[in-house]
This record gives sequence, structure tokens and C-alpha cells, in this order.
Amino acid sequence: MREQADALLVLSFGGPEGPDEVRPFLERVVRGRGVPPERLDAVEEHYQHFGGVSPLNARNRDLIAAIRERTDLPVYFGNRNWHPLVEDTVAEMTRDGVRRALVFATSAYGGYSACRQYQEDIARARKAVGDGAPQLVKLRHFFNHPDFVAANADAVRAATAGLPADVRDAARLVFTAHSVPTAADAAAGPPEEGGHRYSRQVAEAARLVAEDLGVAEYDVVWQSRSGPPQVPWLEPDIVDHIDALHARGVPAVVVCPVGFVSDHVEVVWDLDTEAKERAAELGMGFARASTAGPDPRFADMVVELIAEHLHESAPRHLGDVPGAGCTVNGMPCAVDCCMPARRPARPE
Repeated sequence: MREQADALLVLSFGGPEGPDEVRPFLERVVRGRGVPPERLDAVEEHYQHFGGVSPLNARNRDLIAAIRERTDLPVYFGNRNWHPLVEDTVAEMTRDGVRRALVFATSAYGGYSACRQYQEDIARARKAVGDGAPQLVKLRHFFNHPDFVAANADAVRAATAGLPADVRDAARLVFTAHSVPTAADAAAGPPEEGGHRYSRQVAEAARLVAEDLGVAEYDVVWQSRSGPPQVPWLEPDIVDHIDALHARGVPAVVVCPVGFVSDHVEVVWDLDTEAKERAAELGMGFARASTAGPDPRFADMVVELIAEHLHESAPRHLGDVPGAGCTVNGMPCAVDCCMPARRPARPE
């Protein structure tokens, strides 16, 4: 039996919860990355469109409440980029006497921003606290967990049912995830896996959801790219893809944000605003599936990941695309896994 844990830390990206917090939040996200002010101006406008409030913190608090209903472990909440900051949360855990905690990061995938940077957040927070900081062990990738797949599949079913009957059967299923520079994706994963851990895992999650739905043809596209236009990022972009589908005579689209576990500004702006408006301009039906996080099975999955680690139970997963994390072969991610590429940080 493995070492026990006396707490769980839910670790996420963070987001502002009022208009006055937007600019300081964005400046923290891109600090030291040379992102021009005009780029921040544009992203700030997206946030202010929603009253300066990201849905992300509220969704994470809902998730934490659901986890607390399912486990006796104390559950803490920390963020990379905004309050409650992970450094402050780890200091609180230390004062509370926590010696060893598991960490659930709110990303299903590998890659630098999706995985390794959370390991860096953990190391930074422990260093800030110093002696007495608890040991923190990040739980595994869950892109192929049956509950994550089922929650996404049912969300697609519900979204599809909301389309007009005359276009429902001809709607195209399109999966989206956050784009990253192609160089960063190529670096995402150990050489024996050929790199590309992030895009490969996103593609596998999409395949598994489509298989659950009985859908043979679908698309995987990307959203929310940033940085200079001369730097190649994963493509096609969701809005460009809607244009291409329209040119092929596709009458409607169902978008599943499988790359995200919770709504936040990039989801509600890029999909519910820009993509939806473009589809409307073209006369196409549009439906966006919910993210998996609010589904009760998502909290069930988190508790199962805890049990996998504490009781050495076999990880449940679908397909054969490898994941990583503390319960995969009993080992953490490799030291040199998913190294960062030189690129600007992305605001939420």
C-alpha cells in the first residue's frame, strides 16, 4: 500500500472575479513574456464583455463541493494565476498540518501548459513556503477515463437534441481544444512516444467520445491561439473550420470543447460568441456541448483517481494511447517530459 495522503489540492489556472481584477490578472499571466499591451487590451475586452468575471473559479468551487461530498479528505483550492494563489494555499495547508497531499490539476492532458507547468506551480509553491511544506503529488492524466469520455458524450447528445429537427441528422461533430505552437506540441512527450503528447491525447479523447456516440466522421480543430502570426500553431481554427464546412454544404455544427474541463472566458468567448456568431452569419445551425466538469461523474472520477493512488487499484482507461502521472506504472512523469517551447503565455 502506498503512502497515505491527508488532503487534496485542486489546482487550476485561475481567473478574475470582477472588472478591476482583469488587467492585473492578465499581466500576471504574461509577466516576463513580452506580450504587447494591445494584445492584453483585446483579451481584456473579452472579459469585460462578461462583467470582468471568469466562470472558472465558480466552477472549481462547485467541483470542490462535489468532491467533499464524496471523500473525507480535506480539499484545498489553489490557482496558478489568480486568487486563491497556490503559494498562499500551500502555506495554509502547512499551517493546518498537512504533510502529504494529492494534487488534481484541472487539465486532462499532457503537454507543457496542460501538465508540466502545473508541476512547476507545485515546486514554486513548496519553495515559497520553505521548510515544512507538504509533499505534493500530482494525479494522472484522465483524457481517456471512462467517466470523462461518458460525460462529454452525453453533453454532445444533449447539444445535438437542441438543434432544429431539419438539420440535426446532418450536423457535423467538431471537437475543439486550446491551440499551442506546433514546436511546443512536438516537444510534448518523451522521444520514445514520438512527442506530440498533447495533440495525440486530444485526438484520442475525441475518438473515444465519437465511438461512444457511434459517430464515424468528425473533426478535431483548435481555438484560442495567440502570439505572432509568423509562429505556426496547431490548426485549423474553429471559426475557419466553420467557414470550410459551410463551403461544403454542411447545414449545422455541434461543437464539443473536449480540450477543456470547465467553462471559462476562452470557451464562452471563442465558442459561444465568435464561433456561434459566425455560424449564424452563414445560416448554419450551431450547438455547443457543455464541458465535462459540472457532470456528477466528473467528481466521481476525481475520487476514483485518489483511490487509485492510495490503494494501488488499477487505473481505468479506454484505448491504448499512453498517459502519464503518478498512478501510471506507479511512476511520475519523466523529468524531461513536455519541456517548454519559447512562446508567449496564453491568457485564459
